[in-house]
Parts: sequence; C-alpha cells; structure tokens
Amino acid sequence: MQIATLLRALANERRLRILGWLRDPRAHFPPQLDGDLVRDGVCAVLIAEKLGVSQATLSEHMRVLRAAGLVRAKRVRQWTFYRRDEAAIRRCKEAIRQEV
Repeated sequence: MQIATLLRALANERRLRILGWLRDPRAHFPPQLDGDLVRDGVCAVLIAEKLGVSQATLSEHMRVLRAAGLVRAKRVRQWTFYRRDEAAIRRCKEAIRQEV
C-alpha cells in the first residue's frame, strides 16, 4: 500500500464526503431499482447527483478512491455501484499509524 496514494485520496473534501455517505448508504441514498445499497453498493448516478457533480467528475473521484483501495466497484447491468472496502480501510488506518 502506498501511503502517498492513500493520503492523496483522503486529501479531498468531496472524496471524504463520499466515504462518509458510503459508511451508511441507507441513511444517505434512496432505494435503488437494481442492486442492494449495502450488499452491492450505491449507483454512481446517485452519488454524482448527491455530490452535485457530473458523472465524469465522479468517475475521477472514484478512480482515486479505488486506486487507494478504499472502495470497491461492481457492475450491475450497465451501472457501476460503489461500496466501502472496510477491511482495506482498517489496513489503511494501521499503515498510517505506523508511518506517522
């Protein structure tokens, strides 16, 4: 795990907001037609709408979060769904603790 990649991902307020929303997706997003909010993740369209950005901008934020290992993506039909990778987040926290 690259600490610099992780810190870059966390150094953006929008990405932190996304991670916070994905911690409890049922509290922050409406039910989806396809996929379960917790099991499958949240549709990128819903995240982009809530964040108030284009899908292209959201894709870049999610690319950074995925590169850092903080979220996982899952394709459901033509949509991409995102959820937090809790085990990876725990490992990231520990790596930061050891580094600092």
